[in-house]
Amino acid sequence: MPLRSQDWFGRTGKDGFIYRAWMKNQGFPHHEFEGKPVIGICNTWSELTPCNAHFRELAEAIKRGVWEAGGFPLEFPVMSLGECQIKPTAMLFRNLASMDVEESIRGNSLDAVILMCGCDKTTPSLVMGACSVDIPTLVVSGGPMLAGRFRGQKIGTSDLWRFAEAYKMGEMSQNDFIAAEASMARSQGHCAVMGTASTMAAMVESLGLALPDNATIPAADSRRKVLAHMTGVRAVELARENIKPSDILTRQAFENAIVVNAALGGSTNFILHLLAIAGRVGVDLTVDDFDRLSAKIPLLTNLQPSGEHFVEDLFYAGGLPAVMHELRQYLHTDAITVNGHTIGENCADAQCYDPAVIATIDQPFKPESGVAVLRGNLCPNGAVLKPSAASPHLMQHTGRAVVFEDIDDYKARIDDPDLDVDPDSVLVLKNVGPRGYPGMPEVGNMQLPAKILALGVHDMVRISDGRMSGTGFGTVVLHVSPEAAVGGNLALVQNGDLITLDVPNRSLHLHVSDQELAARLVHFKPINLGYDRGYVNLYIRHVTQAHEGADFDFLRGGSGSEVRRDSH
Repeated sequence: MPLRSQDWFGRTGKDGFIYRAWMKNQGFPHHEFEGKPVIGICNTWSELTPCNAHFRELAEAIKRGVWEAGGFPLEFPVMSLGECQIKPTAMLFRNLASMDVEESIRGNSLDAVILMCGCDKTTPSLVMGACSVDIPTLVVSGGPMLAGRFRGQKIGTSDLWRFAEAYKMGEMSQNDFIAAEASMARSQGHCAVMGTASTMAAMVESLGLALPDNATIPAADSRRKVLAHMTGVRAVELARENIKPSDILTRQAFENAIVVNAALGGSTNFILHLLAIAGRVGVDLTVDDFDRLSAKIPLLTNLQPSGEHFVEDLFYAGGLPAVMHELRQYLHTDAITVNGHTIGENCADAQCYDPAVIATIDQPFKPESGVAVLRGNLCPNGAVLKPSAASPHLMQHTGRAVVFEDIDDYKARIDDPDLDVDPDSVLVLKNVGPRGYPGMPEVGNMQLPAKILALGVHDMVRISDGRMSGTGFGTVVLHVSPEAAVGGNLALVQNGDLITLDVPNRSLHLHVSDQELAARLVHFKPINLGYDRGYVNLYIRHVTQAHEGADFDFLRGGSGSEVRRDSH
């Protein structure tokens, strides 16, 4: 099969002159344009995205591999989404970044692409965009940072939530807080725990889009550069073999990713992003698949936020291949991957070197893992909860609702001494879903009221249509669908209403009659956030609900790689 790049560089006459001449101002000799596979390096480097700030150096390692294998590497930037900097939430721009990636790949002379991902939303946005074009694709993740060190203890992002509670209660001074802040992110890389970034890195490896060990090699470890180099080599081979995402991302690949995520205790954000990717490649995946496939998988890894160790420890213990080796009876081991081998072959010889980090199926770290998908009149299209990070005593609980209409209402009243709340109450936060915020922020793991923390209580049932950081924990119900902003029953909850959470029976029930809910709906008025132009207006009009992956309705499926018209 002829290389796609030759439709640019293989031309004669005026068109060939235009496509080659201006490229040559970078010092490329003519023979680079004569039939070498062109490998695009899609780089999300940005100083505004600290997790990805080492990507320029990592890209050089990729280029060395491409040159070695006889390819022609060309690096290009795309929109970078820094989880801790961009307002109001990086999730608002995931779909925009995916469009940037899709059109950048389609419109340029690439035979294969290597996606450089790290911070939470960079991975799904790049994979979504590449899937919509469907040329040979590999992923290189940036790797986790080394665990922080603070006053004799290892710390990571999950400890932020503990520190925040201590600070709120006056148990940590501002100087203590700053000292912890300086001690946590002490190396390059993304979060050191099994948060969303590492969950996404594990996702692409378990899907088959990355080389073995991509998920866990620390960013600061020289072996991360070796992996990048070898990915460059493999990209040239993949371009010649013309193995595309659509060949790899089968139904079986998605099921493998769900099983692996369950065993890792991965982020609930995994659900939204995997659903969106499945929508781009035409695989019929639903939220119920996550519950069905996760239910039989125990938690194998002792990693924060569900455990105590860090992702670098998982690498030293054998990495994702060792986890998958333990899971092999639950995996489609014949699923192919980008290295030309099957998932089963990639993990066949993997070993666990630290049973304190990777447990066995027979003696797991925890019996509960994965995600629980809840149904009920409060969430007809589903809601999710992460059992491995929740409190066992709250998994079956009935309490009266304490309602916050939006995030501003929550911030204004959560620490009010007169707030009518007790430890058995259920905190309900509305209008933080895809349309209601907009962008579905990570505010679902609401900090508890100060008066509750003062009682020594550190968890309550919390319900919202928003998300939670993969580093977060607690008995937190997320992704309620339909969201409040579109008139879902969440919008109709009032203070004092009884709500029952029953995780074993996968139920979330509002004890209000259908007749009363219908009467309340008559008075429902959608919020108007005032966005009447630009991207955010487009987002509000076209974003789908959480149970559909919060992608744009017009981006499902793909447009392929063909470009029929020239620029001159």
